[in-house]
Amino acid sequence: MTRTLAALAVFLSVACAQANDWPNWRGPNYNGISSETGWMTKWPAEGPKRLWKASVGTGFSSMSVVGNHVYTMGNAADKDSVFCFDAPTGKVVWQQSYSCPLDPKYYEGGPSVTPTVADKRVFTVSRKGDVYCFDADHGKVIWNKNLNKELGAEIPTWGFSGSAFYDKGVIYLNIGTAGTALDAKTGKVIWKSGTDASGYSTPQPATFDGKAALVIMVKKAAVAVDKSDGHQLWSYPWETMYDVNAAQPIVDGDKVFISSGYNHGCALLNIKDNKPEKVWENKNLKNHINSSVMLDQALYGFDGDANRGSGFVCLDMTTGNVRWKYDEFKTGSLMVADHKLIILSDTGELVIADVSTDGFKPLARAQVLGGRCWTQPVLANGHIYCRNAKGDLVCLDVKSS
Repeated sequence: MTRTLAALAVFLSVACAQANDWPNWRGPNYNGISSETGWMTKWPAEGPKRLWKASVGTGFSSMSVVGNHVYTMGNAADKDSVFCFDAPTGKVVWQQSYSCPLDPKYYEGGPSVTPTVADKRVFTVSRKGDVYCFDADHGKVIWNKNLNKELGAEIPTWGFSGSAFYDKGVIYLNIGTAGTALDAKTGKVIWKSGTDASGYSTPQPATFDGKAALVIMVKKAAVAVDKSDGHQLWSYPWETMYDVNAAQPIVDGDKVFISSGYNHGCALLNIKDNKPEKVWENKNLKNHINSSVMLDQALYGFDGDANRGSGFVCLDMTTGNVRWKYDEFKTGSLMVADHKLIILSDTGELVIADVSTDGFKPLARAQVLGGRCWTQPVLANGHIYCRNAKGDLVCLDVKSS
């Protein structure tokens, strides 16, 4: 009887834990939040066990994970490489490379886009506008094109950085004045906007007045476009120094949160009859590179510019007021899972903390990388993946025993 109860307890423990894929930038729900549960949030002093380490080349591409495959990008010798790794072992399943300059400008350079995995395909974008579609299992090139050359879309100062957003056989890109849509099977252009330089974020899905839309941070504004034809639904002026609108907008029903660095700040917009109305605006949270995460009407994110960050902030989304600020971090990136913050500091410290509006409450921390770390960490299927600018990629085991 005792053995039966013990076996049942183990079964229930495993059943209650839930592993999840992370198929694209910001995860399956495009918000930086995973529904994965049952992973280990407390570690020994030396940190979680490292399963493997790989070198992927210079860049800031995050990781996408589907099943036992992990995808990311890097640059070496002026060639971009797209990698597919075996998640348990770190063995390279496939690698595809193509010519693309490293193009450093005040930082290391290399690709910033995260591979998008959908419908057994992988979609990537280079700094110079090379869009590739690969077979997800074997890496065969299905199609590729350069939208800078084909559409005359101007390359922004720091290269194209928005990942592909996939939905129902279409990929949507922050390329051109206010986005471009391609047929995912063929690469054929479905709709396009003007040729002006784009912003640096990924198109964010939304619904306004019952119409499927995308919110895109463009060169000097936040805009919403109709997904079906690219028609602009609304626009809100948002000018920043050097036209850097890089952080992902956060959509919560008819509310849209936007934030940028260079001392610009953040704002909450209310969208009514496809007209944006400012609810509040301040400088309490300035997302320069990495996006915030919203949970239970609180925003968590890094304040300040990449090299002059001023800490980690919890902001009340309703009022824009600071709930608390943690000054030990300069800058970094984050995601959320099981009501826990998963934070990678810019110096490579991995920190797990409770999601709380009452203060920063760390549960575990360990130095897992060196060098510059601006890339969002990823938890998927019991592993946490972290990388630095020079391309060191580590896979950490956080499966509960």
